[in-house]
Amino acid sequence: MNFHGKDIKIFAANSNNTIATMIAKSLGLSIGKSEVGTFSDGEIYVSLQESVRGSDCFIVQSTCAPVNDHVMELLIMIDAMKRASAARITAVIPYFGYARQDRKTKARDPISAKLLADLLTTAGTDRILTIDLHASQIQGFFNIPVDNLIGAPLLASFLKNKIGSNFDEYVVVAPDLGSVTRARNFAARLACPLAIIDKRRQEANVCEVMNIIGNVRNKKVILVDDIIDTAGTLCNAAEAVVKDGGAVEAYACATHAVISGPSVERISKSLINEVIVLDTIPIPAHKMLDKFTILTTSDLFAEAIERIYENKSVSTMFI
Repeated sequence: MNFHGKDIKIFAANSNNTIATMIAKSLGLSIGKSEVGTFSDGEIYVSLQESVRGSDCFIVQSTCAPVNDHVMELLIMIDAMKRASAARITAVIPYFGYARQDRKTKARDPISAKLLADLLTTAGTDRILTIDLHASQIQGFFNIPVDNLIGAPLLASFLKNKIGSNFDEYVVVAPDLGSVTRARNFAARLACPLAIIDKRRQEANVCEVMNIIGNVRNKKVILVDDIIDTAGTLCNAAEAVVKDGGAVEAYACATHAVISGPSVERISKSLINEVIVLDTIPIPAHKMLDKFTILTTSDLFAEAIERIYENKSVSTMFI
């Protein structure tokens, strides 16, 4: 493709090469030639092995675990491209790390999401492309354009095929009060009723389910969240809707499968029948469970990249 005098190039660091390759394939391109590694002392180095002068460059890199290594890889690759005279640099970040540190919750807390936004901008990023930021207001932390894609249509489309005409048998459930808006919008997509779980979090990564607002008895429930981290929230919610609420089955869906700490053990022992996630974060083989269903975002990102390259609207993708 070459619509405005600049060629388009897709590069990838080390966090999520699979999705980067699939995005490039959807665009009819190959991944740009580069090497990202470490020196003997652990410092990261980047070597661009082809010219990017005057090119419209897109770097695909999720800032997932090991988070700090992947952040530095992205920053250094951006700097390398800036110094190599790339015309425009877009950081394609399927999973935006540090997004949960978006405000001060107690005295003397940092706002790490803002710091990361400043680092990306200072490094030379011209534009950010991501999906389902944990807090949408993070877009305001940047002084450059941010396109925040929506993962719900992909998840909802999969579930619509699963549900068929039996939508009256299902209830969408928000596993906590913070996910109510997301779950309400998701329920509207599926034409299903909504229920809410009210829980009290005693400390980080530990939660206590309190009560269920809405009727889930004899229903199949779909728990909706944006991130599955230690899976405590979802597993406790599944237990609550089945044991206390009388639901017959529990499914979970989320955009980002962080899957850290005891999450694999919790999910394997939980009452959740199936966990549907997007491929914004690669799940290592040793963490894969039969319960996981992974949907790709490659075509979605490819379309957004093509629209950005052609200077067309990205927001109209979701109208």
